[in-house]
Amino acid sequence: MFFLVLIFLILCAFLWNYKEQLQIADITEKYIFITGCDTGFGNLAAKTFDKKGFRVIAACLTESGSTALKAETSERLHTVLLDVTDPEKVKSTAQWVKNHVGEKGLWGLINNAGILGVLAPTDWLTVEDYREPIEVNLFGLISVTLNMLPLVKKAQGRIVNVSSIAGRLAFGGGGYTLSKYAVEGFNDSLRRDMKAFGVHVSCIEPGLFKTHLSDPIKTTEKKFAIWKHLSPDIRQQYGEGYIEKCELQGGARALGGIVWGHSPSQQEGDPTIN
Repeated sequence: MFFLVLIFLILCAFLWNYKEQLQIADITEKYIFITGCDTGFGNLAAKTFDKKGFRVIAACLTESGSTALKAETSERLHTVLLDVTDPEKVKSTAQWVKNHVGEKGLWGLINNAGILGVLAPTDWLTVEDYREPIEVNLFGLISVTLNMLPLVKKAQGRIVNVSSIAGRLAFGGGGYTLSKYAVEGFNDSLRRDMKAFGVHVSCIEPGLFKTHLSDPIKTTEKKFAIWKHLSPDIRQQYGEGYIEKCELQGGARALGGIVWGHSPSQQEGDPTIN
């Protein structure tokens, strides 16, 4: 009996020590940079980390998004206007962040900004239809990461890349799925490279959530606009009933209020510091 009690006490001591190790020290001195904070996951993350006491730098695409976020958070939170597809603005924002955080560096980087782009059958699309979501979701993410990486390494911090379940399973034609598959590959290579520097790299893959990433009605309208400019041959191959079915499905999704989760239907930003 004594032996069992001893084992129980040792186990309790181990769990207590483990719990202490999981606690984050000096939260108020840790900086987190988050992209895509106008609405959606980025907006919620910024509010959550601010409430917990972290020093959040939230990148928004619009002035209205920035103003609304600041109105709901503490004075610790700073916003920047940032378009992640603009290399010069990403570079100047990184320099501002460097001056702002000083020797502490960045404890966290959350790459959340993203757009859906056009969802339509592959043979309806042009290269430009693929380019926009890839520029934002992939190259924008890489650009922000490369510019912020020295600050993350300085703090031996962590990077969270927001991918999607679409990075594992293609659910439609267009650049969104391609961009998310590529984000998965970038995340894996970055994770291996940064391990030696004590930087943790993670990837999350949201499924279906109520966010502004995709308005089902607007998605169907975009598809219908492409349909009207298709060649007669392709329209004949699909048949007029195809687009009518898409319109019905779009209406049903809107009533259900469920869309593919991520960040807003537009990405977020432009490096004016607020």
